[in-house]
Amino acid sequence: MYKYSCLNPIAQVGLDNFTTDYRQVDNTDDADAILVRSAKMHDMEFSDKLLAIARAGAGVNNIPVDKCAEEGIVVFNTPGANANAVKELVFAGMLLASRDIVGGIKWCEENADDKDIGKAAEKAKKQFAGTELYGKKLGVIGLGAIGVRVANAATHLGMEVYGYDPFISVKAAWNLSRSVKHIGDVDDIYAECDFITVHVPLLDDTRRMINRDSIHKMKRGVIILNFARDLLVDEDAVLSGIHSGKIRHYVTDFANPTIAGEKGVILTPHLGASTEEAEDNCAVMAVDEIRDYIENGNIKNSVNYPNCDLGICTTQGRIAVIHHNKKGVISAYTTPLGDADINIADMSNKSRGGYAYALLDLDSKVPEEVVKKIEENPSVIKVRVIK
Repeated sequence: MYKYSCLNPIAQVGLDNFTTDYRQVDNTDDADAILVRSAKMHDMEFSDKLLAIARAGAGVNNIPVDKCAEEGIVVFNTPGANANAVKELVFAGMLLASRDIVGGIKWCEENADDKDIGKAAEKAKKQFAGTELYGKKLGVIGLGAIGVRVANAATHLGMEVYGYDPFISVKAAWNLSRSVKHIGDVDDIYAECDFITVHVPLLDDTRRMINRDSIHKMKRGVIILNFARDLLVDEDAVLSGIHSGKIRHYVTDFANPTIAGEKGVILTPHLGASTEEAEDNCAVMAVDEIRDYIENGNIKNSVNYPNCDLGICTTQGRIAVIHHNKKGVISAYTTPLGDADINIADMSNKSRGGYAYALLDLDSKVPEEVVKKIEENPSVIKVRVIK
């Protein structure tokens, strides 16, 4: 019997994918796996029993990823599961920024008691006039699951779309419309585009990538959209750009005291993935990732370990070894298996940064003393007998 714990409400359609071999528990110390959305986990201590954490969403800033890697806990996210929901909100943000829809709605509310509101509206509407998206230049920085969808959809609205991503994946490249102009220098997007939307992960080299220097390179009247991570943008620099007239609007999904209520800022309360469909998709993917890892040892969509997949085990035994990515470590588990006359029928060893993961399909079961022998190596973090 496997046990899992939910730190936040997780869509039932996902939890229903757990079989009767799984039971939900409240105490995380008893759990083999944890599902989480926004709960902060950095101050948590994890039991030796914990195998995996699945974030029902893309960002993992609330999870101590490095600490988990060192303790042999695989952290998953659900890339692409909420991509359509975020894409749609990006276009809502573009429309709200290009046309004063919110101002018009407020005017109607304020004049609701006017019996001649229809006539008054014809006179008032000029103050809410805006511009169209058609024919405008959109720069998409980051062509992952969300960025590709935004770029492709924008071409159908008649926008001239520029895409920038020096690390674009093969899958994303295949999915990208041929109408999108792939840009090799992000400065070209800053200089050319009327709208700039950011869809990159928060890393040391992307933190505050929208700053005074990049804003200085942008067109006057540019609209900047950030539905990815708040710290990708230097908000003080953006506010200065708004006050000077360089930036027409800053549209973001991350509320904080610095920008809340500021003129020129269109702010939503982190609604990007808040649709029933996105929450369902994330929950289903998170549960599937946990089950495949616990039952088969396969890793897909981990943020701290490499992907590694041997499918369903058809041999007598399978073990998984998490270890530091150092030379000579492979022999730490192949040698004890050979000494015990256990044949390796199939094997996959993948590395990611300072860590590596191995799956070994074996022609016989692995005795406990062999597992203990493998665990004695100081570079081995965790050994798990899957079958």
